[in-house]
Amino acid sequence: MAPLSTLPLLAAAALLLAGCSREEAAAPTLGDAPAGGGAPLPAVVVPADAPLVIFLGDSIAAGLHLPPDRAFPAVLQRRMAAKGRPFRLVNAGVSGDTTSGGRSRLDWLLRQRPAVVVVELGANDGFRGVPVETVEGNLREILRRIEGAGAKAVLLSMRLPPNYGAHYLREFEGAYARAAEGTGAVVVPFFMEGVAGRADRNLPDGIHPTAEGHEVLAGNLEEALAGVLE
Repeated sequence: MAPLSTLPLLAAAALLLAGCSREEAAAPTLGDAPAGGGAPLPAVVVPADAPLVIFLGDSIAAGLHLPPDRAFPAVLQRRMAAKGRPFRLVNAGVSGDTTSGGRSRLDWLLRQRPAVVVVELGANDGFRGVPVETVEGNLREILRRIEGAGAKAVLLSMRLPPNYGAHYLREFEGAYARAAEGTGAVVVPFFMEGVAGRADRNLPDGIHPTAEGHEVLAGNLEEALAGVLE
């Protein structure tokens, strides 16, 4: 796996901090960016009995400042339907969400009886310096509840820029695999590969992907999700 280019991420963090109050600067999140995206795409035709896939995530899953059909969950739905593997989609991405927030709203989502839950959380915890033990514990509990509800889990690993310190970065990146130990969850290593750190695939904030970036994210996840659905 190619090393993550960190300069755009560091610049983005500086911009976020510059635009925050003193209190907000202590806890930056995946925040605002200029609007973007193209014209609405044709609706995806999905059978009523197709499996339900829920994406539990933050602003990346939500496709912040893009039309909903340009976010990577919708891109995945469109691609897989075209290949004869349709699924019903619930995009539960919430801007600024953390592993604690995702854990707190998971039970309501599980009442919809999904076949698969894709978990895209943790970056906002890292930006805030939340203890890795807390992040790992939340992720482990999320995976436990998903499996307890009879669904399958796909966990998307995240990385942080290096200004949080080598020890924290190492422990944070390892939290995803450790959280999945002893479960049946599929872990996708750094699913933002090919997008993070690339100015041409991110909005001007350097953090949130463009429509093209979301296409790449969908490609990074497609094989894993197809395997789980099969």
